[in-house]
Amino acid sequence: MIADQVVGMLGGHPNPLYVTAVLFLLSGGLTQFMSNTACTALLAPIGISIAKGLGASPQAVLMAIAVAASCAFSTPVGTPPNTLVLGPGQYRFMDYVKAGTGLVVVCFIVSIIIIPIVWPFFPK
Repeated sequence: MIADQVVGMLGGHPNPLYVTAVLFLLSGGLTQFMSNTACTALLAPIGISIAKGLGASPQAVLMAIAVAASCAFSTPVGTPPNTLVLGPGQYRFMDYVKAGTGLVVVCFIVSIIIIPIVWPFFPK
């Protein structure tokens, strides 16, 4: 149901790479404020449904969701280690945003290039 809505919003038959990028960004955004496990558990079924609806292998989509959910660099609440060093390091929220956003962008670029090579959308 949600997958059908997402595919509809992205056009009749969107490019799987575009869908993967959108799900990476969604997962990467959510994981900044919630557990990476919860983020993956929330988005994985949606990603599987979308991939199947496109006739594509879900492996690349799922890997993008999982990698993005591990990119909790941009907030102190994204992952426990960030929270643990917040006080002793006298960091501010924006310190995480400044340092972490660049890391997330690098992870996005590398992932969008590498993931479809390792896990093709339409394997032979």
